[in-house]
Amino acid sequence: MKTICLYFEIHQPIHLKRYRFFDIGTDHYYYDDYETERCITEVTNQSYMPALTALQEMIQVHGDYLKVAFSISGVCLEQLEVYAPQVIDKLQELSATGSVEFLAEPYSHGLSSLINEESFAQEVRRQSLKIKEYFGVTPQVLRNSSLIYSDDIGFKASQMGFKAMLTEGAKHVLGWKSPHYVYHNPMAPNMKLLLRDIRLSDDISLRFGNSQWSEYPLFADQYIAKIEALPKEEEVINIFMELSALGMAQPLSSNILDFLKALPHCAKAAGIGFATPSEVIAKFKSVGELNVPDVLSWVDEERDVSSWLGNPMQREAFHKLYSVADRVRIANDVRINQDWDYLQASNNFRYMSTKRTGVAWSRGIYDSAFDAFTNYMNILGDFLNRVNSLYPDDIDNEELNGLLTTIKNQGDEISKKEKEILRLQNKIEKIEAADNKAKPRKKVKAEAVKE
Repeated sequence: MKTICLYFEIHQPIHLKRYRFFDIGTDHYYYDDYETERCITEVTNQSYMPALTALQEMIQVHGDYLKVAFSISGVCLEQLEVYAPQVIDKLQELSATGSVEFLAEPYSHGLSSLINEESFAQEVRRQSLKIKEYFGVTPQVLRNSSLIYSDDIGFKASQMGFKAMLTEGAKHVLGWKSPHYVYHNPMAPNMKLLLRDIRLSDDISLRFGNSQWSEYPLFADQYIAKIEALPKEEEVINIFMELSALGMAQPLSSNILDFLKALPHCAKAAGIGFATPSEVIAKFKSVGELNVPDVLSWVDEERDVSSWLGNPMQREAFHKLYSVADRVRIANDVRINQDWDYLQASNNFRYMSTKRTGVAWSRGIYDSAFDAFTNYMNILGDFLNRVNSLYPDDIDNEELNGLLTTIKNQGDEISKKEKEILRLQNKIEKIEAADNKAKPRKKVKAEAVKE
């Protein structure tokens, strides 16, 4: 039986403000709160709430036949907490239906998996804890930022306890193979891989409202007919996209939500089911290993990481930022950690891209790639100074780790002794209380003897 695995990404960046060279050392707040609020409010009203409401209505109509998966970055959850808590409420209502699975991903929606294993693992753990806090579930499947994946990253994910990862069904990786099967990581056979069907996913997220497209207008029965026409043995159809595609990339006026609502009706009539990623890997066995020695993603025609690290400016900013990754993690300062999350976000490096792509995208407040690089490096300069000011610059990471471990051990020892002192004080108070109770009784007995 053919099975559709429908997944949506939810992420919005924290917008940086204009930051001049002369602000370094004097201004430690790097964000344009107005623009961040404007963008999250816009996407909430035009996409998230209408799309999630439509999915909720679909589940009410189709029950446990319809399944859907989401991943939400930690920084986006922070924005929703402040500017659009109704989105979290709606997601919690969807979670209560039992038809939704939440996936793990890096907290910052950053690129730590490419350079620092410990930072990557810590980010994923933090995002998983936030998912547990809001939705009462611990993610079992990992979706890296922009579906970034390689054999090494998949192996790291398996060591972190995940059962599967989502990634791109890129032609240069698959070769003659089809994305419509479950595969596994060659270094960790228990790590299963679900591959996005590029054509079917982009038909909805990129081409649906394009009147110049040869298949325009696309109707649900035509779309399901494409899936039904696939070879019988190709049973897993992974349709992955950003949730904002429903309402932003494809405006509501295009009738994208009507199309979405019609999909389950047409799929059911064709004998096609739906499943979450966890259900897919439980139901289908891997047909073989998939070798991905080089990193791939779901961005641009190349399906690699050149959108973020394709030119010298991007690579300089990237390596400069992660040069303090261990120091940030060791120091564990609240304000530094928050800025670290926001500065890691992949969009900061995408703004510096000089690539020509066929997909329209915004550079935000920046006039050029160099403008984005200059602004980011000014902010990064101040951030690095703050990180280095936490402890003397001449202490390297190993020495700092040892120092902080010693401080932590001393703190633990002090806490232990304080607990012991408190226990002894309580014991003394009980002895004194018992002694005070005994004294009046002895006095009464003495008076009775005199009489």
